[in-house]
Amino acid sequence: MSDQFVPALLYLVAAFVGAIGQYAYKIGGNQLGKVPLYLNYPLFLGILLFCLVMVLFVASFKMGGRISVVYPIYATTFIWGTLLGVFIDKEQVSPAQIVCTLLVVLGAGGVAFFAPR
Repeated sequence: MSDQFVPALLYLVAAFVGAIGQYAYKIGGNQLGKVPLYLNYPLFLGILLFCLVMVLFVASFKMGGRISVVYPIYATTFIWGTLLGVFIDKEQVSPAQIVCTLLVVLGAGGVAFFAPR
């Protein structure tokens, strides 16, 4: 097992949590002006989730994560965000979006896989 596996895994979890945080921001943003700010729970959830993302980043680096390996994995946030949009909001995606999303996956995986040991 590579010494970058756990730090990379933490970044993958951070990407998923970050996408959920973005979705919470979307919901909270739609509530701005409709509910008082102190009652905008989705907005606060987004803030909390992004604090968790930062904790995961720091933990990854503390475990020896190399920024050139782990940070590109955070790009999978785009994938998780797209999936949230499709499955929760029933958004439509084009074939070109799907191909480009797959390229993100290949690129992030390639950066991690081909990094010098």
